[in-house]
Amino acid sequence: MKIQERTGAGAGRSAVPAQPPVGDRLPTPPRERKPALAALAVLLILVGALGATMLVLQAGDRVEVIKVTEEIQAGESISSGNTTSVLVAKDDSINYVKWEQRDALKEFKAKSTIYEGTVVIGDMFTKGTGLPAGKASVGVALKEGQYPKDIEAGDTVVAYRVGTAGSGSDSEDSGTGAGSSSGAVLVDDARVNTMNEESGDSAVSTGTLSLTLLVDQADAAALTQAASAGEVAIVRVPGN
Repeated sequence: MKIQERTGAGAGRSAVPAQPPVGDRLPTPPRERKPALAALAVLLILVGALGATMLVLQAGDRVEVIKVTEEIQAGESISSGNTTSVLVAKDDSINYVKWEQRDALKEFKAKSTIYEGTVVIGDMFTKGTGLPAGKASVGVALKEGQYPKDIEAGDTVVAYRVGTAGSGSDSEDSGTGAGSSSGAVLVDDARVNTMNEESGDSAVSTGTLSLTLLVDQADAAALTQAASAGEVAIVRVPGN
């Protein structure tokens, strides 16, 4: 009886399923490879490297040209005080004036106003007077009180005839007409082309200022006549 009981107990234990060892993992499926994405990544890297190389090559192909640092009015020339050098990308389709050509360019005149920060090209200058068609340049010497203290080159001004009542009567008697009377408008749209405050002790006491005004040719004669008599005053107005 005892032998049979032991045998039955042993048989019952053998029926229990075996457990997997602790620490074993289930098998994982193999990773899916994507060769197309890998090829695209390589291609992007090559394109980026090629672009960087092109930028470096273009940056090395530069020329030194002239840039304006102070506004140049029509009829004026460049100088060491109103220009500087700057490097730009070489472009044969643009008529840049190279820095080594600056001395030759000083013999030319600006066709129109060239503003600060402009890179100079040859088409901006001419060998002639540089005055726009239909315009004239008139020099005017003004005393203190005949011009605004903050007047600057490039300003638009109105020129008036000024003087004593006697000088106005003399002008009328001489046959110049009512247009020459004191307070009459000589030029209603002039532009200050250049200005030069006279130096010395006399300039300090008198405040004399010499201006070059750009006016219509039709107004040049009247303005010149009044300027020679010292009977011109200017008022700055908003520019066109």
